[in-house]
Amino acid sequence: MARTKKVGITGRFGPRYGRKAKRTVKEIEEKMKKSHLCPQCDRFAVKRISSGIWKCRKCGSVFTGGAYVPVTPMGRTATRNIKRIVGGL
Repeated sequence: MARTKKVGITGRFGPRYGRKAKRTVKEIEEKMKKSHLCPQCDRFAVKRISSGIWKCRKCGSVFTGGAYVPVTPMGRTATRNIKRIVGGL
């Protein structure tokens, strides 16, 4: 199946579903399928096993995160606030 540069990973949908829906799916899936930084070994080897479950292929660390990315923006904010509060004690 040939995919063009413009549609990329959503080429499998063909003419169905419309441009905006496919563009949204493309952005989410490209973020999801790339390698992410491991919180244990600091290597770009983390892949998604299933929804919200992530595994590092290098060190074998398995952890939970967001459905499409290992660390969500809200999770980053919460971690930063916890470190700030605990660090001030």
